[in-house]
Amino acid sequence: MKPALRLAAVLAVSAAVATVCAQTNPRPLPRLVHKDGRYALFVDDAPYLMLGAQVGNSSAWPGVLPKVWPAIAYLHANTVEMPVYWEQFEPQPGKFDYTVTDTLLAQARQHHVHLVLLWFGLYKNGSQHYTPEWMKRDPEKYQHITGKDGRAVDSPSPFAEASLDADIHAFTAFMRHLKEVDAERTVLLVQVENEAGTWQIQRDYSAAAQKLYEASVPVEVLAAMHVPAATPAPNWQAAFGTEAEVNFHAWSVATYVGKVAAAGKAVYPLPLYANAALRRAIPPGAPGTYESGGPTDNVLSIWKVAAPALDILAPDIYVEDSAEYLKVMELYHRDDNALFIPETGHSAGVARFLFSALGMGAIGFSPFGLDYVEGGTEEQFAPIAQDYKLIGPIARQIARLNFEGKLRAVAEEKGKASQTLDFGAWKAEVSYGVVRFHEPRGNASPIGRALVAQLGENQFLVTGLSCGVDFHPSAADKQRQFLRVEEGTYENGVFKMVRIWNGDETDWNLNFRSEPVVLRVSLATF
Repeated sequence: MKPALRLAAVLAVSAAVATVCAQTNPRPLPRLVHKDGRYALFVDDAPYLMLGAQVGNSSAWPGVLPKVWPAIAYLHANTVEMPVYWEQFEPQPGKFDYTVTDTLLAQARQHHVHLVLLWFGLYKNGSQHYTPEWMKRDPEKYQHITGKDGRAVDSPSPFAEASLDADIHAFTAFMRHLKEVDAERTVLLVQVENEAGTWQIQRDYSAAAQKLYEASVPVEVLAAMHVPAATPAPNWQAAFGTEAEVNFHAWSVATYVGKVAAAGKAVYPLPLYANAALRRAIPPGAPGTYESGGPTDNVLSIWKVAAPALDILAPDIYVEDSAEYLKVMELYHRDDNALFIPETGHSAGVARFLFSALGMGAIGFSPFGLDYVEGGTEEQFAPIAQDYKLIGPIARQIARLNFEGKLRAVAEEKGKASQTLDFGAWKAEVSYGVVRFHEPRGNASPIGRALVAQLGENQFLVTGLSCGVDFHPSAADKQRQFLRVEEGTYENGVFKMVRIWNGDETDWNLNFRSEPVVLRVSLATF
């Protein structure tokens, strides 16, 4: 055999062996890990931070993807959230079209990003507009909710058995296909439905729904909502009063979504989540002022017992007020629920909240509409790109340190020029705006953010934007001195120094402006 032919044969055999190995030894499944009150999403068996970008609702079609990927590259995102449309996926009953899903997987791999896929099934923002045409043409079989006046409402009924059966059939086919074609684990999470619930009215008033509403509340719901046990068990109205209808509808919708999720997870056990269109957090929204039925903060415990196959209940946060944004995250940051922000705005006023989310242990953050399909621009996306350009190179370290409880992060609040982060023997003082002579002044708009993580007893990883950071010993009789302040980044888990800061860079504060700078700071006292 000629040398060239021999080499070709060896390469062919090697490729075949590699393919077999990849098929028989797939990468580990992404999984959610809970330890000591903290959560992490493990990817390749290590904590992973999702720096996400959710594309527009109609931006996952192959014909417009060329306007998506340049935006993702500009953003420095490592994870992209993309819809999968039931109407495309099952154009005829039982006939599944995998081409769009496969295109998303292939192109995500080409662009070296992970995916979170959003199942736009029966529910999309409270309506059934993404169901296939063959379902839309048969509303008698795939029923809508019935209003108080007996007329159908533009929202699917959670009690429609035919809809549930069809949704389960399609979703399990989708999950089965992912299992077969994604040994690389490009897909990290799957969202089941989208902002499930109902606008306009608080629940279904059909005869079937009314019968259940007047029946006893399931004992697990009573226990989850801390309603005292009684014999006989109360019905919904007796148990919950003014909150009866929204609680009933939450149980109804969660039961539906939970069954879809459980069926899909039985086929392919990726982490699953459901997202919520929020009710107001400050002051709390009253029934009738928000989408009823979804995993809003007041019914999270109902969703937890009705849909245990869901790993995360996640808030879509479209507010810029600091107090309200922080309150929403506080409500969803529970011992039984990882904090994940799957949708939010992308303005400068919102971008800072990535740091607040990290300070609460969030596993990911993903603003909505980050593509060029609907006319988005680099100028509009710049605040998020600034965050991701800074955090991206150290994202793995940030995820690990956060999971270990060694990280603190904060965002500027209006009227608050400084904040203190407690690390026991050391306190990190965060001042907003560029600080000289130790006088915090705040930014004209609250855009500052800072992150400090403890690497060792007297060593810290420090970064931020539009802020200054300094350290002080907790002991009153000691003063701080910088042993060494190194600017650099991580490469393959190892910190690589670029230069040492001293003199003007350290005499007044460690100032972080608009450019991405990461410091490793070693401290001592005198």
